[in-house]
Amino acid sequence: MAETEKDLGRLISIHPIAPAYLQRAVFIVVLSFMFFLGMMFAFYVRQSVGYFLLASAFLVLYLITMFSWMMQRRTVVKLHEYGFRYKDRTATWDEVENVDGTAISIHDAKPITIPNTIHDRAKIMETIRRNSESNRSESKL
Repeated sequence: MAETEKDLGRLISIHPIAPAYLQRAVFIVVLSFMFFLGMMFAFYVRQSVGYFLLASAFLVLYLITMFSWMMQRRTVVKLHEYGFRYKDRTATWDEVENVDGTAISIHDAKPITIPNTIHDRAKIMETIRRNSESNRSESKL
């Protein structure tokens, strides 16, 4: 069955990127933009190429951080009644073979690794472990 056609039931919880990581990214973005403006002002006043190069470097840092921040905001784990979704991957509880501290082993698929930047990662891993184990024990009965 295609990944998007799996019926996972009702949505139980959504876990986006942790607020601490968002806060760090915003801090870097604001700081690099302020340094960019400062170096552009210094270039305007002193007319030295060194200030222009520094301003360009801070602008590149700003743009890269903004791009990565926007891409990370789309990274969410959605827990459903009968499975979960992470990025473009979907798995039902009966497809989960093993859950260890770093990865989720899926039957006939590449393991899914949920990064530490996801909010309540430990709770997510425990929920997936508990639901997959209860599903396996129900199917044995």
